[in-house]
Amino acid sequence: MGFFLTHTFIAMAVFAFTALFTLMAVYAERKLAGFMQDRLGPTEVGKYGLLQTFADILKLLRKEFIIPQAVDRWLFLGAPIVIFISVYLGFACMPWSVGVIGVHLNIGFFYVFAVLSMETIGILMAGWGSNNKYALLGAMRSVGQIISYEIPAAFALIAGVMMVQSLDLNKIAQHQGILSHEPIFMLGIWDITKIGGLFAWHIFQAPHLIIAFIVYFIGSLAECNRAPFDLPEAESELVAGFHVEYSSLRFAFIFLAEYSMMFLVSMLGVVVFLGAWNTPLPNIGELKFANWTTGVVWGWGWIMFKTCSLVFVQIWVRWTLPRLRIDQLMQLCWKVLLPVSLFCVLISGIWRVMLS
Repeated sequence: MGFFLTHTFIAMAVFAFTALFTLMAVYAERKLAGFMQDRLGPTEVGKYGLLQTFADILKLLRKEFIIPQAVDRWLFLGAPIVIFISVYLGFACMPWSVGVIGVHLNIGFFYVFAVLSMETIGILMAGWGSNNKYALLGAMRSVGQIISYEIPAAFALIAGVMMVQSLDLNKIAQHQGILSHEPIFMLGIWDITKIGGLFAWHIFQAPHLIIAFIVYFIGSLAECNRAPFDLPEAESELVAGFHVEYSSLRFAFIFLAEYSMMFLVSMLGVVVFLGAWNTPLPNIGELKFANWTTGVVWGWGWIMFKTCSLVFVQIWVRWTLPRLRIDQLMQLCWKVLLPVSLFCVLISGIWRVMLS
């Protein structure tokens, strides 16, 4: 009984966090968009428009959920549930801080990619079940895009995972801090895992992982249908893409899944490449900055700061780069990102052989 109550509490806490993050991220995106376009953004509801997003979600909850007569009812109703649950389940084995993890899986990396792939099924259900040409076009674009970009993104992550030789996300996180006992790279006569800080992160222990991280970040934008890869939701072409027929609470769940996905893919990149919950501050002589800024509370703060920084870059890119054509999108994936990611995997393999 205690086990069930504990995991129920964890599940509810993660859901509450994703809902709160979505509210804050939507407000931040609207304000940042206003700043980048030399306007104010939300200003009316609450001081500085802080309550605007809460007003919007209340409006969505009060709206009537309309089911068009020609839809495939079961596919149409089930799609938002599949889309949200597939993203929500991905948080189960993510390490939030030192020893803070929902479910400790020795194949956590594989699990996250497996459940995230279910989102594609939900999107296809929404497009096909809506019986709308714009929804179907958006769904087909999304399926092709997500499946294509999963491949270079996965290979880029594998290049980082190979340095640890484990699929356990918690072990990958520990490997990049002062708790690690297996350095990948020696900086002069110093073991960088004893110096700690950002010098122990994977992108600094193995410099080719900087390229792998860039490939993964580009792939994650496509996974989230974010600009410049927002072809599935291209408002100027497809009205709203695969969710054009949705309203009320089910539209809110699709929206919640999109922003939760932004956080999840950013968090996964932080865990594999950017030190996870480990501090960026190094130990310098008698000044043990890394030791002083390590712990449960510090770890949670660091991983939130790094993840939110990547989410900020995702928002920044949206209001900076134009949307790609579909042929450009596929060419970038198969002719550029895939060969580069495979090259990073090759380098990681050679690196590990040389260390063994």
